[in-house]
Amino acid sequence: MVWTMAAAQKSTNTADEEKARPGNVQVVEFVLGNEHFAIDLFDVKEVVEYTRITKIPNTPPYVKGIIDLRGEITTIIDLKLNMNITENEEISDENRRIIVLDDTIMRSKIGIMVDDVSSVSTFSPSQVEKTSAAVNSDDTNILGIIRKKIRIRDKENTELIIWIDIRQILNTTDIAKTGSTR
Repeated sequence: MVWTMAAAQKSTNTADEEKARPGNVQVVEFVLGNEHFAIDLFDVKEVVEYTRITKIPNTPPYVKGIIDLRGEITTIIDLKLNMNITENEEISDENRRIIVLDDTIMRSKIGIMVDDVSSVSTFSPSQVEKTSAAVNSDDTNILGIIRKKIRIRDKENTELIIWIDIRQILNTTDIAKTGSTR
């Protein structure tokens, strides 16, 4: 499975007009551990399946290594390790996904490893909570909490998705600052 930005834009362009209104939030939803997260759709270039990662010595533990992605060396960051997310059940790297970030935004070729990618979604401003204590803190990387309605066994539930600022998270790493793993 390879998902590209063009495919995501096509699918969001065919969505009903309500979703295309200005102010709406377009995100890529993914899973880390037992929690659901999202990043801005326009920070993403593509999503790819796991591929063999070459480890690099003397790098932080969250740097998985590098891959050759269609002729371009791309640094892979394990977002779960970077964000100190622990879980009971370990997922093998081979079953995880890599979200390749837009290199014009990040100034270097970076991919983030996540447990799974759920979907590309559009949310109205009324579905995004930006006033919670976690979001108001100056040192947070959380842009908001998204409330997503889901149906489970004929009952409507609300799933909370943590909308994170991937640029801010990676700007605190040496890789994003220098564009290299050294």
